[in-house]
Parts: sequence; structure tokens; C-alpha cells
Amino acid sequence: MILSMTGFGRASQQWNGKTITVEIRSLNSKATDIKIRLPQRYREVEMKIRKIIMKSALRGKIEVNLDCTNPEGGTEYSINKSLFKTYYNELKSLESELDIVNGDYITGILRIQGVVDVPKNGINDEEWNIIQKVLDQTLNQLQEFRMSEGKAMDVDFKERVNNISRLLDEITPFEKDRVEKVKQRVQQHLEENVGKENIDQNRFEQELIFYLEKFDINEEKVRLKQHCEYFVEQLDNDNQQIGRTLTFIGQEMGREINTLGSKAYSSDIQRKVVQMKDELEKIKEQAANIL
Repeated sequence: MILSMTGFGRASQQWNGKTITVEIRSLNSKATDIKIRLPQRYREVEMKIRKIIMKSALRGKIEVNLDCTNPEGGTEYSINKSLFKTYYNELKSLESELDIVNGDYITGILRIQGVVDVPKNGINDEEWNIIQKVLDQTLNQLQEFRMSEGKAMDVDFKERVNNISRLLDEITPFEKDRVEKVKQRVQQHLEENVGKENIDQNRFEQELIFYLEKFDINEEKVRLKQHCEYFVEQLDNDNQQIGRTLTFIGQEMGREINTLGSKAYSSDIQRKVVQMKDELEKIKEQAANIL
């Protein structure tokens, strides 16, 4: 079973006149990168939340948004109006004194410490349990999303690997003709440069055998076939974290396909190699999004 790194989950629950909501978005990434946005008074449990997410989400670029609102839809923040007015009046006075036109101070004032009041009381065990419950529900949705994406990717992977195996089998009919063409080309070059009467046929056959061994592609075909079979085996195992393994196998498949192309000496085989490369590139793109 494979899981996509891309996913989304959202859950919320009422508690003590408030609504606690958690949203999680996940994108593909080589490493685990978790960014958490939450109310100031929840900072004390940020590390606990991070550990829960790392254990469940495993890998990816993960954005977490935890919010707590009251029934009217507002947050738990309030503005210290007295302090805000003090800063604003001082700045307006400076504006007049320095002849500043249309100064915009609101955003800057709101960023000053103390202007926005945050509840000082921490969270109790009951509230933490609610947060955990909503977080678990969100992570379950994320997992279901990833599984759904993974099933579609599994079908696509197997189709493309089967296409590579099929193209590999389609190379076989061209191999004998390829050897004959290479033999004729070498024979022609020798006759043009040395002269037919000066060619030692026994020596020529020996050298030709040695020369043709360099263009033998049987080993590459066997290894590529094995890599394709191993790729499918990994798709069917129970390990949920196979993204890196699939990427490594894809790299090995690429090496064998490239070698087939360099040894081809046949336009028919080259066409098959190009088609295999196209399938492999699509496999690599998908593998980068696997957990």
C-alpha cells in the first residue's frame, strides 16, 4: 500500500462556548517540514502537537492551522484601546510636526507588544484533551486523503512499469538484425580502407566477436526486467513509507535504459528506448510524491 504525501484534513468541535478547529495541509518534500499556526495561549502545547503530527503524518511539507473562536466568530484576542489611542495620538502629533502626509499607523501599532491583549491563563487538561481529539480527527482525514491518492497512483505506477516491460520485450525482434547491420558496417569500412583482398577472415571474425560483445544488451535487459519486478513488489508490500525506495529503483531503471540506448545501434531500438524513458520520467515524478 502506498500513501501520497499530498493531503488535507479538517475537523472542529465545540467546547465551553468556543469552537476549536484544526486544518492540516500536506505537500511533497524530501524531509519533514512542519509549520504550525496557533493562538498565543496554545504555545505551551506546541511541542506536544508537533510530536503527534510527526508520528502520524510521517513526512512531507505540513502546514497546521489550529484556531479557537467564540460563537460570534471572533478570536480570543482583544485590543487595548487605551494603549492604541496613546500610540496613535503620539504618531499623529509627530505627523503634524514633521509634515508627514497620509501616514498609515494602524498595522504598525497593532504589532506593538501589549496593544493586542492575549488571555494569560493557560489551557487545562480538559481543553488539551479536546485539542487532541480534534487533532486526531484531522490526522485521520489526512490519512484517508493520502490513501485515496495512493490507490490512484498505484494503478498508474503499475501501468507504466508494465509499459516499460512490454517495450523491453519488443526490442528482441530487432536484435538479430542489429547485429547483422553492425557486422556489415564494419566489413564495409574495412574493405573501403584496407581492401577486401587484404582482410584476414579468421582474424576479422575474432575481432568482430570481441567488438560485438561491447554492444551486447542481454545483461541490461535482464537487470531492467528485475528492477521492474522489484518496483511492483514494493508497491504491494505493507510498508507505508516506500517513496525513497521507489525513487532509488527508478534511478537504477534509468541507468539500464540509458545503457540500452547507448548500445542500441538501431533506430528501432532507439525508439523503444525513448518511449521507456518517457514512461520512467512520469514514474519519477509520481515517486517524488510518495510517502
